[in-house]
Amino acid sequence: QVQLVESGGGLVQAGGSLRLSCAASGRAVSDLAMGWFRQAPGKEREFVGGVRRSAGYTTYADSVKGRFTISRDFAKNTVYLQMNSLKPEDTAVYSCAATLSGSFTWSPRSMNYWGQGTQVTVSS
Repeated sequence: QVQLVESGGGLVQAGGSLRLSCAASGRAVSDLAMGWFRQAPGKEREFVGGVRRSAGYTTYADSVKGRFTISRDFAKNTVYLQMNSLKPEDTAVYSCAATLSGSFTWSPRSMNYWGQGTQVTVSS
């Protein structure tokens, strides 16, 4: 069983930065495709970015491309989401998710494991 625990959320001013962490247990992050999703109040959960297993290819939503970066630390079995140039519209609950499947899409329903989520609030 895979367990995911996020940390690093908080309140930041527009233009600032935050780094979210997603610590995995039960499987190595190199075995997992891991994604970051977010959900703002009154909106559906949306894909932010993800990293494929093994080779670690990353992909990002257009809304965050160039501002957010995903990385992995194999020694800590942790995936990070570095968020720069934050905007008020980035305010949401951010969750990491994972799948062991080699055939999937970056959609919430394709993910098998979820963390508890962490709040990110960007003030204007």
